[in-house]
Amino acid sequence: MFQKVLVANRGAVAARVLRALHQLGIRSVAVYSEADARAPYLELSSEAHPIGPSSARDSYLNQDTLLALLKRTGADGLHPGYGFLAENAAFATRVNAAGARFIGPSPRWIDAMGHKTRARELAVEYGMPTGRGSGVLPAEPEAIKAAARAIGYPVLVKPAGGGGGIGMLPANDETELIAAVERSSSLAARGFGSAEVYLERLVARPRHVEFQVLGDAHGSLQHLFERDCSVQRRHQKVIEEAPAPNIARDAVQAMADRIAATVRNMGYDNIGTVEMLMDADGEFSFLEMNTRLQVEHGVTEEVTGVDLVKAMIRSAAGERLAAFLPRDVAISGHAIQARVYAEDPKNFFPSPGKLNVFRPPEDASIRIETGYAEGREVTPFYDPMLAKVIVKAASRSQAIERLVQALQAFDIQGVKHNIPAVVAILKSDAFGSGNVHTGIVNEVLARPKAKG
Repeated sequence: MFQKVLVANRGAVAARVLRALHQLGIRSVAVYSEADARAPYLELSSEAHPIGPSSARDSYLNQDTLLALLKRTGADGLHPGYGFLAENAAFATRVNAAGARFIGPSPRWIDAMGHKTRARELAVEYGMPTGRGSGVLPAEPEAIKAAARAIGYPVLVKPAGGGGGIGMLPANDETELIAAVERSSSLAARGFGSAEVYLERLVARPRHVEFQVLGDAHGSLQHLFERDCSVQRRHQKVIEEAPAPNIARDAVQAMADRIAATVRNMGYDNIGTVEMLMDADGEFSFLEMNTRLQVEHGVTEEVTGVDLVKAMIRSAAGERLAAFLPRDVAISGHAIQARVYAEDPKNFFPSPGKLNVFRPPEDASIRIETGYAEGREVTPFYDPMLAKVIVKAASRSQAIERLVQALQAFDIQGVKHNIPAVVAILKSDAFGSGNVHTGIVNEVLARPKAKG
């Protein structure tokens, strides 16, 4: 087992990993930028070190600084959390070469799955169901148009080198296609350092269902069922839940088993999430694979009882899955997570500022993960997520009711926040029915409110 682990991240995810390390009896090293010098998560670490200016590029993304600190502190492991360098194969390779251990999948899997078209090719090679799509698009407009015609309109233009919804643009015809490709390429170059883009068939009102997998270095791999992440704004998730509502359990179980068998045959060796789209006919198609801990991992933990952070640490330390996973993992109850952002609920634009009041509900049965405290600043340097709020209940309807109550009990002043929008979605008939899809946010919030 690791003796000391450096957590190369900040905020709520850093706090989550630091708590897991403490529970495992492992010493921890936290890092912070100038903007995070007083952040609450630092208090959870065995030691904390500054790593540079507020800009993420000059601090949390500075590989040389992090590797120098790794050596100076004598840490034998590095946990990347999610975001920043969590899916950077070159960084993972450098960590391992420095004599420590990158806590996550092997760099070869990060590299293979990090490029979306190569990941699609692997999915096809190993028999994963995939929708219609293209390879990396060439520069010639006629070749781009030909690729779209082969797929069929409408299509979605997507960056090949990154995710998070950045640069994803629809096109309904050839005129829209060329403009969308140019715009997406520009956003991809700025966001991911690569202008490569590709096309996918645009599915109308799809569901976004993802499957949690966990492997070890000894050839074992197990799935931990699915999460529904269809409730999104700007292609970014807002509400996640497990299990997925209104899908026959035999169908989703069969897909989970198929995915686990496929990823096991590949030789995958740590935590990962296979993201799938489900169309109106109930057919699944491969979307992408994230080679890291997911923001929404907590809902899986709540319904399975498996601590995924501890599990990925123990797997990275060389332990076998059988040593720390139950023989028969099962789903119990229903869990829902809402992401609370410092953003305008009308347009979802970030709303930085000082948290004059920040008081989450004081209820031990509500799981709240946050990197903020009252009086702290929400800066424009990082993602504006204030907290993740997770509830579990015996049924989905009960979980919805509990989550609405938890969100309405928040007291946040000084910045705008998205709680009114999230509550409106949770209380809508569309969400309550379980017939969720990736356009539900716009549909619900665009409806006129009833008078009185």
